[in-house]
Amino acid sequence: MTDDSLVNAGDIARLVDVGRAAVSNWRRRHSDFPRPVGGTASSPLFSLGEVELWLRRNGKLDRVSLADRVWQRLRASGDDLDLGGLVAAAGARLIDGVADADLAELAAERGERAAFEFLCDRYLQAHSRRISITPPELAAVMTRLVGAGPGTVLFDPACGLGTLPLAAPLARVWAQEADPAAAGITRVRLRLHGIAARVVAGDSLRDNGFGGRQADAVVCDPPFGDRAWGYDDLVGDPRWEYGLPPRGEPELAWVQHCLAHVRPGGRVAVLMPAAAAGRRPGRRIRANLLRTGTLHAVLTLPEQGRDLWLLRRPAPGDRTPSTVLLLETEQSTLDSLRPWDRALGVPIVDLLDDDVDLSPARYRRSDDAAAFAAARDGFGALSLAAPAVRVATAPAEWPVSSVADLLKAGLVTLVDGEVRSTDPDRLDPDFLAGVLRAGLERAATGSTRVDVRRTQVPRLPPERQRRLGAAFRRLSELERELGDAAALGETLVRLGFAGLADGRLEPEL
Repeated sequence: MTDDSLVNAGDIARLVDVGRAAVSNWRRRHSDFPRPVGGTASSPLFSLGEVELWLRRNGKLDRVSLADRVWQRLRASGDDLDLGGLVAAAGARLIDGVADADLAELAAERGERAAFEFLCDRYLQAHSRRISITPPELAAVMTRLVGAGPGTVLFDPACGLGTLPLAAPLARVWAQEADPAAAGITRVRLRLHGIAARVVAGDSLRDNGFGGRQADAVVCDPPFGDRAWGYDDLVGDPRWEYGLPPRGEPELAWVQHCLAHVRPGGRVAVLMPAAAAGRRPGRRIRANLLRTGTLHAVLTLPEQGRDLWLLRRPAPGDRTPSTVLLLETEQSTLDSLRPWDRALGVPIVDLLDDDVDLSPARYRRSDDAAAFAAARDGFGALSLAAPAVRVATAPAEWPVSSVADLLKAGLVTLVDGEVRSTDPDRLDPDFLAGVLRAGLERAATGSTRVDVRRTQVPRLPPERQRRLGAAFRRLSELERELGDAAALGETLVRLGFAGLADGRLEPEL
C-alpha cells in the first residue's frame, strides 16, 4: 500500500473522535490547516501526513493509531469505487501470510479475524449509503428458524458481505454474490471464522453458480426493486415452479430461486418488502405457495419495514397444511417464535380470494391476547417496594474524602470515567456507586463543570457502608422496576383497549 495516504473530513473527525463540524471549523479558523491535495470542492482530500502533523502541533492528537494508519493507507491505494476489492485483496494477503508490514502488525496485535473485521467496519462506514447489511441479530433469528445447525449445508444466494452465513458458524456454506468485491470479502470473513464455504461471484438469477444443487436450508436478503433482474432472459426457467414472476416482482423470483435450491423438507427464510405480500401482480404465485403448503409464515419485523417469509419445500407424502401464520411480531416474540407449528395460523381458504393479500396487518391475528396476559403477569410480579429507610432525627455529619484522595490511596480506579472500588472489604461498591451518583447529580444542577475527582465520599466503617450500600442497591432496583412498570403498563392499556373492543379479551365475572 502506498505511503501517500489521503483522508477526507470524515476520516479526520474519526482520527480525533470529533464531529465533522469541528473539522470544518478548524479549516475556517486556522490559516495553517493543511490545504486540500485532491478530491472536489464539496469533498476535499488531504494528506494524512500533513494532517497528522497539524493535529499534533495543535495538541489535538498524540499519534495516529496503527489501525487508523492501516485503513488510511489502504484507502489511499486506489479509487474509492474500488475500495471493496482492496479490502478483499488485503484479507486474502493476510490469509496467505503476505500482508504488508502495518497490516501484519495489526493482525499480530488484534488477531487476523479482528484485524480484518476492523477493515470491514471501516469499509461499511465509508459506503454506508450504498451498502446495507442484514442486522446480525436478525441474521441469528433467520438461521435459527431454518435449522442451520452443525453439519447442515446452508445456502445464501445474495450473501452481500456474509452476515447471514456468519450467523451459522457450525454449518457448511454455499454463497453467491453479484458484486465480486463483496464476494471476496465474504470469502475471507468465512475463512477467518473457520467456516467451510464455497463462495461464487455472479448474479444468482442470471448466472446461477449452484445449478442443480440443493442445500439443507436457505437464507436470503435479496436486493429489492431490481427491475432489470432478467425477466426477458428467464421466461422459461425451470425454477419458476410456482409461476413466472412478473417483471415488477423480482422478489418473487428470489423466493423461487431459493426454493429450487433447498431439498424436499428443507426450510427457507427470505426477507421481503412489505408490499410483496399484497401487490396484485404477484397474487398467482402467492396463491400457489399457499395451495401447495410451501409458505408457512409471513412475519412483519419490528422496526424493520420488512417482512420475513418462512417457507418449506414440500416432501413426498407431506400433508398439505390448512393454515398459514401471519403475524406482526415484537422482538421478544421473534426471539422465541416457533412458526412451523402454525398454532396461530390463518385458514388458507380465507386467503384465496381475488387479492391473496398476506399482509399481517390486514388480519391482526397477532398474539396480542397472549402478550396482554404476559404483560399482566409481569406487572403483577413487580414488587415496587421502597427500601426500608426512615427519616433521620438530625442530618448526619461525616468526615469525607474526595475521589482524588481515594485514587491516591489506591482504594479506587478511574476507567473511562467510571470510578471502581479496588478493595470491596474497605470500600463497599454499592455504597460508593450510590454516593457518587448523589454527588454527581447535585453537581449537575449547578453551573460548574462536573468533575468526578472532586466528588466527596464519606469515610465510614465497613459495616455502615454495607447498610447504606444495600439501601442504594434497593433504590437502583426500584428505578429499574419503575421503568419496567411503565413499559408493561403501556402495553396493558394498549392491548387491553384493543382486546376488549375486538372480543379477544373479556372482563372477569
